Amino acid sequence: MVAIIRIQKNALILAILFFLATAVVAQDTTASGPQKPTTTQSTSEAADTQLQKDVQNPLADLISFPFQNNTNFDSGPFKRAQDVLNIQPVIPVKISDNWMLIMRIIQPLVWQPFSNQNTGGEYGLGDMNPTFFLSPRKHGKLIWGIGPVFTIPTATNEVLGQGKLSMGPSVVLLAQPGKWTIVNLVSNVWSVAGSGSRPSVNQMLDQYVIAYQLNKGWYVNSAPIITADWRARSGSVWTVPFGGGIGRVQKLGPQPVNWQVGFYGNAMYPKGGSSWSMRLQLSFLFPKLSPEQKKAMAEEQLKELEQQQQSKK
Repeated sequence: MVAIIRIQKNALILAILFFLATAVVAQDTTASGPQKPTTTQSTSEAADTQLQKDVQNPLADLISFPFQNNTNFDSGPFKRAQDVLNIQPVIPVKISDNWMLIMRIIQPLVWQPFSNQNTGGEYGLGDMNPTFFLSPRKHGKLIWGIGPVFTIPTATNEVLGQGKLSMGPSVVLLAQPGKWTIVNLVSNVWSVAGSGSRPSVNQMLDQYVIAYQLNKGWYVNSAPIITADWRARSGSVWTVPFGGGIGRVQKLGPQPVNWQVGFYGNAMYPKGGSSWSMRLQLSFLFPKLSPEQKKAMAEEQLKELEQQQQSKK
């Protein structure tokens, strides 16, 4: 029982946060009651609609701080669960009137069960994975970004990382027709330095996202991550998942957040790999607001305070 709790503690923490966020918003909606539409609300709703599109866009001018937990089930000969919590801040930086640099850093925190026994494992940092996308600030119907991706050997134990410094190119293309978002992000890294006793690295990652916006911030999406280890033996090169999930953009108090839950089964995976996984994600969002949107939000918060004071009386 202790081992199970330790393996899945990150997933449980995120699940609790999801339910708390939903409960807080439901309570606020009940307390405030129906309101007549105003110009302020229209401005706020427009900002919310744009935010819902931006959370699906990896190249948006939006600072976000996601915590993504992946529990990979049925791994190894003893069918155990591996757990990976990705801490992955995304920070866009304006470098000129025409160009923007999007920095995306992924730092995994990994629970890796021992492959030769049915108890125990290693817990610690995995290899850091920073990506830098150069993207035009003004886009047409097709949005694109290109830049380098790195794998930095920050793992605290050799079973949690590759022990190699790797780098390569990364490209992302996306379109957002209507309520749809379609994304494809592809990268490949090759090892250039590191421990001579560790195998060389030549790996590809391809993540596509298909998302559809629903009402009140809800959306459904499919965002599998396809990987290929080009140096692996035949039959162990590809990991090809399929599946999807549901999520919502809402506010946790005054803080905008994006949460989602997804389940993926692996149609192809290496021998000893995971057959299916569960993904939980909670992202804290920090949108850049126009002066009109800031004014609208301030007026909205003031009205909420007035309503709370009146309800207390």
